[in-house]
Amino acid sequence: MNESDEARTKLIRQLKSYHGCDTQDGATARQICELVEANPRCAERDCFPAHLTGSAWVVSRCGSKVILLHHRKLDRWLQPGGHADGELDLQQVALREAREESGLSTIVPIDDAIFDLDIHKIPALREHPEHLHFDLRFLCVGDEDESIVVSDESHDVRWVALDELVRYTQERSIVRMHGKWLARRGVHS
Repeated sequence: MNESDEARTKLIRQLKSYHGCDTQDGATARQICELVEANPRCAERDCFPAHLTGSAWVVSRCGSKVILLHHRKLDRWLQPGGHADGELDLQQVALREAREESGLSTIVPIDDAIFDLDIHKIPALREHPEHLHFDLRFLCVGDEDESIVVSDESHDVRWVALDELVRYTQERSIVRMHGKWLARRGVHS
């Protein structure tokens, strides 16, 4: 078994062992798993109509804040993340993107488990047709005392207090991750 086959096998195992919060989560995991099993190019950004991406839900050490960035192309507040560019270790993709998009070198995963899954539509831009991102999200922690650096992909990046999150976004998937993080901490929203 070569390195690519091992990475694909690991990813399929991660997806099959994902414990979502409802039946929609399970259906999303199955749909992403089907893409990975059927398409060897699933992690390439030119794989249409859908390809894999990796994102990070980055919380502060105390757990009361999360990193959000105001995405330049999509004009929305989102979690850091991006294209896999052929990499099937989506946790590494999430870490790379979170570090690049925030400037925080201290971001580390809390564990190896998939934290959240999402399938969302990306509008047509330049030469790329409208397509789907099959996004695997991982739970990470970062040091809020480290200086943030805004990349050219964003208008702004900041630590947002969880109790102020809805002032920045009401994106369904971010609200869902917020709820999952509160549940994990044992906090009732």
